[in-house]
Amino acid sequence: MTFQFTVDGNDFLRAGEASTAVKRTLKQLGLESSLVRRIGIAMYEAEMNMVIHAHGGTIWVELTDTKLTIVLKDRGPGIIDIDLAMQEGYSTASQEIRELGFGAGMGLPNMKRYSDRLEVTTQVGLGTQIILEFNL
Repeated sequence: MTFQFTVDGNDFLRAGEASTAVKRTLKQLGLESSLVRRIGIAMYEAEMNMVIHAHGGTIWVELTDTKLTIVLKDRGPGIIDIDLAMQEGYSTASQEIRELGFGAGMGLPNMKRYSDRLEVTTQVGLGTQIILEFNL
């Protein structure tokens, strides 16, 4: 089973729709609630990073008998220092974004915490690809 979503940058009204749709489908398929929660948190963090930092992008989700893989590819500025970005509390979000309640610097740390595998590939000026994997 595969899904594809387009995420628009700075569209806070629709932000989180993709992760909500995936969570709903996984619940309907009867996946364990704690696993669905982990997937929902990690995917939401990645989706919000696309909205906040990356001018949007595309999300592909693939569900097999043994794992769920989420690939997020954006067209944003890229991540200058991945090690720094992986530190809890580090954020490049603007004051305006923080006033909306986002940009706490937990995106990448939460993706790592809640997924079974996280891979980040980035090129400054060209964008970032994130792969999240979850064992079923």
